[in-house]
Amino acid sequence: MKFTIKAIIEATPQQVFDTWMDSKGHSEMTGGEASISNEIGSSFTAWDGYISGRNLELVPNKKIVQSWRTTEFHENEEDSLLEIELTERDGKTELTMFHSQLPEHGAQYVQGWADHYFQPMNRYFLERKT
Repeated sequence: MKFTIKAIIEATPQQVFDTWMDSKGHSEMTGGEASISNEIGSSFTAWDGYISGRNLELVPNKKIVQSWRTTEFHENEEDSLLEIELTERDGKTELTMFHSQLPEHGAQYVQGWADHYFQPMNRYFLERKT
């Protein structure tokens, strides 16, 4: 199973990338505790350990590729693949997310991304603009 989501984030690609790849920033941005670094090959957790994975490819301010799974994945299910592209659009970021190699129960994550990432991200960045 796979899906693509686009969202406009009220921040520059550099702000989105730097915040996503920083434990403190990621935690504040989403509201769930995260442990992450901007090193390829390093593992990460987000949303209080609900999400885990590994950084596979990082292009600063442009692209994040990670293996990704939640605690709802069964042990025998492979990690999914998360690819995030960041494009500058009039001082904001067009975030395009390709989420693939998901198990059949993965359709629930479409709404999860909107509710637990994109909406909180916009609030987080808007609060910093004022």
